[in-house]
Amino acid sequence: METIVCDAGETLVRDDRYWASWADWLRVPRHTLSALVGAVVAQGQDAAEALRLARPGIDVAAEWRAREAAGQGERLDESDLYEDVRPALSALRARGVRIVVAGNQSARAGEMLRRLRLPADLVVMSGEWGVAKPQPEFFARVLRAARSPAERTLYVGDHPVNDVFPAKAAGLRTAHIRRGPWGHLWADDPEVVAAADWRIERLTELIGIVDDG
Repeated sequence: METIVCDAGETLVRDDRYWASWADWLRVPRHTLSALVGAVVAQGQDAAEALRLARPGIDVAAEWRAREAAGQGERLDESDLYEDVRPALSALRARGVRIVVAGNQSARAGEMLRRLRLPADLVVMSGEWGVAKPQPEFFARVLRAARSPAERTLYVGDHPVNDVFPAKAAGLRTAHIRRGPWGHLWADDPEVVAAADWRIERLTELIGIVDDG
């Protein structure tokens, strides 16, 4: 592999703080919102539907802006990273692999990730590109950012519909990581097994994939 492109949420970054902050904002117990997220994920719906179940009629975009205005918006720091992120990405870069982080997050999330100075050549989010997964244009941009042929580019993510399937359709190699609710729920799904070139549980497994050529 010449380039490895990583999703952000539940691939590099835990979503615990994200959902906990929404629960606090909506004044519902954290475990309640967590259970709702699990329910909508199991039904194949967007996780944002959990917010609508917790507060029917909610305007998610308006509430997002209100949270930001109240100083309770997005937060991201070193404690949100999975413990294998820095060791894995550092080892891959030492092997000459280009590392790109490209996820379905806001421009603000991109800024916060860049401040963490990850061992990555590029960190960019859908909110900065103006196009989101699973749209084909997102993966066309991924390939331009990768600067390598599709067959020498590996996209790593936890979500079948947003990561594995559209990346595969774009011609990239794919690795599904068993991490977070989506990663665990669909890890052994026959369609995921068929579409993913590799199935991993830790990012450090990517080192062996690169070493094996």
